[in-house]
Amino acid sequence: MNETYDGPVPSPWSDDAEFAPVAPVAPDAPVQGEGFVETGAVLDDVREWFGRYITVLNEPDLDLLTLWAAHTHLAFECYTSPRLIIDSPVHGSGKTTVLEHLERLARRSVQMASLSSPALLTRMLDAEQRTVLIDEADRSLDPKKDGIAELVAVLNSGYKRGGTRPVLVPGKEGTWNVKEMPTFAPCAMAGNSPNLPEDMRSRSVRVLLMPDVHGLADETDWEVMEDSALYLGGRLAAWAETVRDQVRANRPDLPEGVRGRMAEKWRPLKRVAVAAGSDWPTIVDDMARRDMQQLEQDIEDGVAVQSPHVALLNHLYETWPHGLEFVPTADLVRNLILEHPDMWGEGSNYGKALTVQRFGRMLNKSYGVSGARLDRTGPRGYTRASLVRAWERLGVTAAPDTSTPLIELAHPAHPAHPAHERKSA
Repeated sequence: MNETYDGPVPSPWSDDAEFAPVAPVAPDAPVQGEGFVETGAVLDDVREWFGRYITVLNEPDLDLLTLWAAHTHLAFECYTSPRLIIDSPVHGSGKTTVLEHLERLARRSVQMASLSSPALLTRMLDAEQRTVLIDEADRSLDPKKDGIAELVAVLNSGYKRGGTRPVLVPGKEGTWNVKEMPTFAPCAMAGNSPNLPEDMRSRSVRVLLMPDVHGLADETDWEVMEDSALYLGGRLAAWAETVRDQVRANRPDLPEGVRGRMAEKWRPLKRVAVAAGSDWPTIVDDMARRDMQQLEQDIEDGVAVQSPHVALLNHLYETWPHGLEFVPTADLVRNLILEHPDMWGEGSNYGKALTVQRFGRMLNKSYGVSGARLDRTGPRGYTRASLVRAWERLGVTAAPDTSTPLIELAHPAHPAHPAHERKSA
């Protein structure tokens, strides 16, 4: 550690909302005099701490752990809180150990194993801000278990400030009243590739651990290091108090393209990073770019599952026959099945191949796009012009103009209008 001090240190385990002081025990560095104010350099010490005891596959994951632990002390000011997935392909990689460290460094942590119901969790959060830690998430959040769907719903709604859950509370004369209780809380989940809902996963950041086969990490012995961990957590909480107003008012820019749910999970960490200064803002930007690139690669490789409605629009863009303004619906559907059989064919998750009727419902319900006939006797189909606005809003800059038909069209089609006519349309 680079900086320590000799005064009251706020502890993240206090029952006082403002944190009761605890006395530091056996600091690892020379003690500063009275009046010392904690600075953002404490993040460097937290990062060094994680690097000493945790073995990650990628070094930036230590930065991610550090920023996530710091943001728990500023979650209310950050407005949203990314879910942290502590993942590993094998057992014995230190996932539980990471949770144990977070238990001592994060704000007012609570292990889910100690919670008997989602209602108890919301009552705890109604009393004060907590950090929820979930071990063995691949089993403890198994959607097949009774009551887990309700717990997952609470955790899902709690990623953003203002999330609530209705809970029955006793009223006068034996009555029961409904009270909206908060669900907002930072949440870390450790497990071997846990099967989480897609909406939760899209709001998550991931740390990947590997077994320490070469003995590079120091052993985590809480009997020896408990006081030092608590002291470091107290320093992190003390620093958070000094930057609380700054984090609340700051909305830093993110790399180009980091928007929507991507922004919801990276902006809280960027706000903390800006308050810490040094290289931390650049570190967050780099992580956000890599995350965005990884998502794009996963989608391309079929690892990440797009929403069917989003995939439909993307695939329509890819397979629209070159030079045609109007294409019959039956031909569009056949093209989709031929080019993307895993998504639209018999082997899709839907259980059967895409039909003309389902295709029409999806476009109409999601994008307000309806089919039409060019004449009374011709087949129903879609014009490229009717899809251009949806393509643009999705991030596709223009209608396709270079693709070729995947199959010979079964119905007469119409060539695209000249460019000036398309523009006027």
